[in-house]
Amino acid sequence: MAAKEKSQNGVIETIKTIVYALLIAGVFRTLFFQPFWIPSGSMKETLLIGDFLFVNKMAYGYSYASCPSIPAVGLDAQALCGFMGDDRILAGQPERGDVVVFRHPVSGADFIKRVVGLPGDTVQVRDGQIVLNGTPVPQDPAGTFTEVFDRQGPQGLLPRCESGAVGQGAACTKSRFVETFPNGEEHVVLNVAVQQSDNTPVYRVPEGHYFFMGDNRDNSSDSRLAQVAGGVGYVPFENLIGRADRIMFSSAGRSMLFFWTWRSDRYFKRIE
Repeated sequence: MAAKEKSQNGVIETIKTIVYALLIAGVFRTLFFQPFWIPSGSMKETLLIGDFLFVNKMAYGYSYASCPSIPAVGLDAQALCGFMGDDRILAGQPERGDVVVFRHPVSGADFIKRVVGLPGDTVQVRDGQIVLNGTPVPQDPAGTFTEVFDRQGPQGLLPRCESGAVGQGAACTKSRFVETFPNGEEHVVLNVAVQQSDNTPVYRVPEGHYFFMGDNRDNSSDSRLAQVAGGVGYVPFENLIGRADRIMFSSAGRSMLFFWTWRSDRYFKRIE
């Protein structure tokens, strides 16, 4: 009888340990850092498909978007923390040029893009160049970004090439530019083709909202498109999850578990 009770107590203790571990992990993920794996090429070359990073949730404070989604039980961040409304606790303001993970205002999916427009700004794109508050943002040529034309990540996405159609395994190139915002923040942007998104109307960013764009400008669904047209439009402050500061590691394979495909030059790489 004693052995049976001891066995039952062991099972209960194991369950309690697992529950406590999950609670601690949930609190850590909610308050401090959220893992994020880059699924698409919209932020190349800053972020590559397969980059694994942690999002700093402390950077901008906490809102409903800080809560994790639990699809397995049908719960999302809005269901868990919607009671917070439009409030943000311990709020910190994003700076132009920050790379931010946010929740799509309609679908609730997590997106990662760069902050281009702050509340009250006007933003336009002319011939692929950002015009911010009436002043063109400098873009200096910086060579070529080259990658292998092959399927990337778990979705098997093929990259777009400025060099035109190339065969499997061939070099896929894009023009590379260093863009400098008025605050001195510099980052690399890529050009693939001349397309409709290279020329836009003037957008005026509403108060309490932000304007985002991907660094791979011709391959990014961002604030240049309204939410109803497949873009993200203006993103409310409360939808920001956190700032991406550093890549932990990066997998060039179909899964981040394929450690033999990890890119040796991206361990703990700072995101700029």
